[in-house]
Amino acid sequence: MTVETFLFGAVDVDPEQIIEFPNGLLSFENNKRFMLIHEAEGEDPVSFTLQSLDDANLALQVIDPAALGFTYELALSDAETALIKLDDPADAAVVLVLFKQEAAPDSAGIGANLRAPLIINTKTRLGLQKVLTHVRPNVVLSNLSSVAG
Repeated sequence: MTVETFLFGAVDVDPEQIIEFPNGLLSFENNKRFMLIHEAEGEDPVSFTLQSLDDANLALQVIDPAALGFTYELALSDAETALIKLDDPADAAVVLVLFKQEAAPDSAGIGANLRAPLIINTKTRLGLQKVLTHVRPNVVLSNLSSVAG
């Protein structure tokens, strides 16, 4: 099937690659079907575009938390596990939604929503957004010895 998108124009979508969020995403509850796209060919992308198939104008940048030096240990409720049909934790992928920070008019940066990661079952292609009350990410710092020496 072909889907018209705002960022990428007409995109062919393999129905086997559709990721469904049965409850939608925060503030986008009516958008349930998505696909992952990345622009760079031939390299390992760090971030992807999570393109809504229900609204051509909705596209979110997502990133693996490990690319930012974070790891999560998440506990899913029985209802959450059933919602995404997760039998094996190894089938779960965690990604963070990126957003534009606008602290001052002349400075803008990119932030990641650490409090509401997306959990996607890579086998069933079902996902959910897990809102966390306490975020205790494990931060990995690298190359400190070369900076201090």
